[in-house]
Amino acid sequence: MIIFLYSIAAAAVLIYVPFLLVAYARARIGYEMLSTPRAMFDKLPPYAQRATWAHQNTFEAFMVFAAAALMAYVTGVNSSTGQVAAIAFVVARLLYSIFYILNIPLLRSLMFAIGILSSGTLILLSIIQTSS
Repeated sequence: MIIFLYSIAAAAVLIYVPFLLVAYARARIGYEMLSTPRAMFDKLPPYAQRATWAHQNTFEAFMVFAAAALMAYVTGVNSSTGQVAAIAFVVARLLYSIFYILNIPLLRSLMFAIGILSSGTLILLSIIQTSS
């Protein structure tokens, strides 16, 4: 069951992976623009704009996953399905960011769907665990 806690920690780290590219692009543009970061967005190269969107979307996905993984942990879900779902979420979200930055929409969407299904699986397993 500790895999649920590790996966939450890994997913939290993944929030900031795309932002490393954004920070790199911002540094190349120039630090004087840091006082107006939203104005800087339009000057970022396309890969950095996509990295920004991946970063923002990862925050949104993390909230649902963290709740789902905590539900699984608290309710005592102890199945290989739950463990696979937790690991699948982390892997899918890493690939989601990569495919988003590389501008591969079909694979990005597939990774998004796997992430949602993983969170949903953990929620469902938690509900089943509490009703048995």
